[in-house]
Parts: sequence; structure tokens; C-alpha cells
Amino acid sequence: MTKLSEYVDIAAMEYLLETGKDELDAHWIAAFFQDSGVLDDYPQQDLVAFAALVQKELTSMSERAGKHARFRLDKIARFVRPRRKPH
Repeated sequence: MTKLSEYVDIAAMEYLLETGKDELDAHWIAAFFQDSGVLDDYPQQDLVAFAALVQKELTSMSERAGKHARFRLDKIARFVRPRRKPH
């Protein structure tokens, strides 16, 4: 049986790859919840609670990506040296 946290990770990654957005769409997550087997493996799982977990993961992924991008830009900026004006 797949862990619930794995379903959350899969849903977040698939959603991000399909849409490129970090705000979860209710129709998309409802379809995923039904079609992916979450409901079969976890019959007591609430769709709203599952959607909240996926949204939390999407937010976390977005924040990590932003942090990584800022780190890379800072690293690039350190290597770029201003050109000297000729005398």
C-alpha cells in the first residue's frame, strides 16, 4: 500500500508539471483523489484534508524553488564583475 505522504508528493509534482502553478485547483485534486487510488487505500481520508496537504507541499516546493533561484542569482552576481572604463 502506498503511503499517504507519497500520494501527496505525487499529486503535488504532477500538478506542478501539468499546470506550472502553485495554487491547487479543486477540480484537479478531486479527480486525482478519485482516480489515483487514494480513496481505495485510505477510505476514511477526507478530500479537503488531502487537498490541504497537497497545497502545503506545493507551497513548500515553490518556496524551495524561489530560495534556490535567489541563491543561484546571488552566486552569478558575485562572478559578474563590472567592466572597467578605459582611461
